[in-house]
Amino acid sequence: MRYLAAEKLEIIRMVEQSSLSARKTLEQIGVPRATFYRWYDQNQAGGPEALKDRSSHPDRIWNRIPDDVRCQIIELALEESELSPRELAVRFTDTRAYFVSEPSVYRLLKAHDLITSPAFIVIKAANEFSDKTSTPNEMWQTDFTYFKIIGWGWFYLSTILDDFSRYIIAWKLCTTMKAEDVTDTLELALTASGCNQAHVRHKPRLLSDNSSSYISGELAEWLNTQRMSHVRGAPYHPQTQGKIERWH
Repeated sequence: MRYLAAEKLEIIRMVEQSSLSARKTLEQIGVPRATFYRWYDQNQAGGPEALKDRSSHPDRIWNRIPDDVRCQIIELALEESELSPRELAVRFTDTRAYFVSEPSVYRLLKAHDLITSPAFIVIKAANEFSDKTSTPNEMWQTDFTYFKIIGWGWFYLSTILDDFSRYIIAWKLCTTMKAEDVTDTLELALTASGCNQAHVRHKPRLLSDNSSSYISGELAEWLNTQRMSHVRGAPYHPQTQGKIERWH
């Protein structure tokens, strides 16, 4: 039950003037002792004004982006208008050492009417995959995903997924996304699958996107020594790396 400030003050006066003990008086009027003594302390410290109920809403939202940071995000968006909210969030985090999420950037830009219509890249998708796998270890998909560690930096998860079974063959948590991180993960996958020991006609074909670590000459040279072929998916196409991206 909520009491008005005047009612709380009246209860305090009633207890003070009662011939009974405070405990018995409070039992008769049905007010918990802890509640009464909280009111009593508030009245002693701040008078009747302190007995008024305060709003349950905090004065400041703990994770609200400070105004000066919001201004910096808007300035960056105006300077680099070609960047999407996701790209702006990453760019701001990398260059200003202050983490902001993609949804926060999107809401801020939308509030300032800075969201433009996207330039859609239309690529027609077939009803089904044209190159289907029929057995395990025929084709492996690989990709990186990101983990932001607050107060430290980024970790990158490199994963190898079997296209046919969708089984995660190997993974490695990395501090970079270099070609050597890819080859290290592939070596783990070759060992886990036994493909580095068994004599097979064709080793798994690798499917990746067009990130710098996947188009590097270092990776191409390593794949050549392992007798593994490599294909890269078309950007924005839904039937390329959808399996591993969905897993990530």
